[in-house]
Amino acid sequence: MTEHTRPSSSVRAGFAREDWNARYAGTELLWTAQPNRLFAAEVEGLPPGRALDVACGEGRNAVWLAERGWRVTAIDFSDVALAKAARLAESRGVEVEWVVGDVLEHELGAQAFDLVAVLYLQLPHPELAFVLRSAGAALAPGGTLVAIGHDTTNLTDGYGGPRDPSVLFTPDDVVAELGGLVVERAERVRRAVSLETGEATAIDAFVRARRSP
Repeated sequence: MTEHTRPSSSVRAGFAREDWNARYAGTELLWTAQPNRLFAAEVEGLPPGRALDVACGEGRNAVWLAERGWRVTAIDFSDVALAKAARLAESRGVEVEWVVGDVLEHELGAQAFDLVAVLYLQLPHPELAFVLRSAGAALAPGGTLVAIGHDTTNLTDGYGGPRDPSVLFTPDDVVAELGGLVVERAERVRRAVSLETGEATAIDAFVRARRSP
């Protein structure tokens, strides 16, 4: 698959949108309203600019960015999730541009954003590779990309996450699709998960990269 070839998403998108809409259908947030802790720690010191949250779900990270002065565009193909995200933003007194769209179909833009977040987007590798290349291309000069997801080793050595190995990835898998960007960090990160019976550990793949000014 070349850089400009889109993987077919018609079957995946049609089924997964309904599936995710059903998961998001409850009145409560499926995930916490707080941002991902690793993501927040990595970007808190960056000067606010334009940010893109790819596959934003219920918008917790997008809202957190907006609270800190970022001009945020957030895209997800679940309209149910985005409706909840909009309510969360309204309750926090911030504005976010919410875009209903499939990340395999929607144009992310060229060198338009100072920050691009790709968090827990668990797709088969050809599709993930396409999104990562698009996300990298959307970075403005000097911009930062942060990608986090369930690592391949989480299946055997960690807690939770998808049980399908085809949608898990490693830091090296991410780095391989970020040609032209300067990789600042690429590593596996252990994350504590609180359970009723105690605490477990999940393993995430984490990559931070930037486009040279």
